[in-house]
Amino acid sequence: MLYQLSYTPAARQARPLSEGLAIGNPLCLMRRPPVLSAAIMHAPASLPIPVETLLLAYRSGIFPMADKREDSEVFWVEPRERAIIPLDGLHLSKSLTKVLRADRFAVTVDQAFEDVIRACAEPRPDHPETWISERIVASYVGLHRAGHAHSVECWLPGDDGAPQLVGGLYGVMFDRVFCGESMFSRVPDASKVALAWLVALLRAAGFVLLDCQFMTEHLRSMGAVELPQARYRRLVEAAHGQPHASLGMAWRQFSEGYASGAGAGAGAGSGVGAAAGAGAGAGLPDAAGLGAAGPSSPGKRIVQSLTHTS
Repeated sequence: MLYQLSYTPAARQARPLSEGLAIGNPLCLMRRPPVLSAAIMHAPASLPIPVETLLLAYRSGIFPMADKREDSEVFWVEPRERAIIPLDGLHLSKSLTKVLRADRFAVTVDQAFEDVIRACAEPRPDHPETWISERIVASYVGLHRAGHAHSVECWLPGDDGAPQLVGGLYGVMFDRVFCGESMFSRVPDASKVALAWLVALLRAAGFVLLDCQFMTEHLRSMGAVELPQARYRRLVEAAHGQPHASLGMAWRQFSEGYASGAGAGAGAGSGVGAAAGAGAGAGLPDAAGLGAAGPSSPGKRIVQSLTHTS
């Protein structure tokens, strides 16, 4: 994976669990960038973290990580500084705008959640180890099945003409908050396109906060800002309530009338319009329709949405 929304090894500091979460919850998490304190508590065996525990943690500003892929234990992390992308402040470069308008990728929602998280866990030259252990994978797949974790996928036709997953991201959703966990690219621009789509979808659905956990230069270049954890917690509290639409509904808003049209356009064909947001594996884009931009293409709608901040 080329990019991640969050990940950098860092020292951990013990912090009483009662300060952030109710005593008795078996919380544990993974590691990340410098300057963070973590509430550390080892969890038994390698059972998935319960959905209720994960949601309680995220609402408390805490998230889990593992030291490496083989770890059966996780530890909870609370950054001292939190990175967020203001939903009206995403920076689109000229080159990324061009890629979006051209609909180079077919973009879907929740069509390959487990594939995305496993792709994010693949070793890279600069990060041979990963914080995404098998226990983390199982825990977030469970969270996805419960409707609280979602993925955005980018596809290109492979050598055999079938759609191939080439980039994407996943994260956790509660109230009007989306916490980005990790992202990957197998080809240039794929993760950036997924992030641009995510921001547009969140805006259209009525979300108010996109958490990136830790700042990276990549995120900073796309408009991320850093704020103290206490300020982040206040923003989470202010985001209480439900969005007026799901990510799948927002996806259809940008793709409707195009994916089901005369066969032109990224994502056109084979039920992708009806399937997006309906669960992993519900439908994939027809490779024959990938990459041909039209006058009202999804990518152009995404750019228009992101460049109008009112």
